[in-house]
Amino acid sequence: MSRIGRQPIAIPAGVDVTVDGSTVTVKGANGTLVKTFNKNMSIAKDGDVITVTRPNDNKENRSLHGLTRTLIANMIEGVSKGYSKELEINGIGYRAEKKGSDLVMKIGYSHDVIMSEKDGITIEVPAPNKIIIKGADKQMVGQFAAEVREKRPPEPYKGKGIKYASEHIRRKEGKAGKGK
Repeated sequence: MSRIGRQPIAIPAGVDVTVDGSTVTVKGANGTLVKTFNKNMSIAKDGDVITVTRPNDNKENRSLHGLTRTLIANMIEGVSKGYSKELEINGIGYRAEKKGSDLVMKIGYSHDVIMSEKDGITIEVPAPNKIIIKGADKQMVGQFAAEVREKRPPEPYKGKGIKYASEHIRRKEGKAGKGK
């Protein structure tokens, strides 16, 4: 049995979960998330606890068991607490600002890089070199943060670029430091 898959998921107060066959709808303070899972997994709601069970020990069902349970738990945490990713901008003259619902970044190109907020995602810029991306869907928050980072990934010599706040950039020596 999957150690993660067999754990029950507790539903916190203020979160409403509806299970309709293989479709799970989660409503909470941060919004509503709907996801359809594989039909082999049986999802049962009993009071304020959700359990996920698998029909047999086939390889596919074993791999889907823990995944389904984790995705449902992430949906519940997303609508109750929310997810956020923090990005840092390093480099002279590199900065970001928010204009309306757009993120405008000056990151060393001849033009400004503009990214618009997507549905379910909010962007905050507390400082010119800090970007915070928030939302209820963990996958959407991570994907949007990766797209922002992709506009100017950090380079290993000076560390200039956009990086995650928790990310460590492995630095390289330049060619002048090689012979000494």
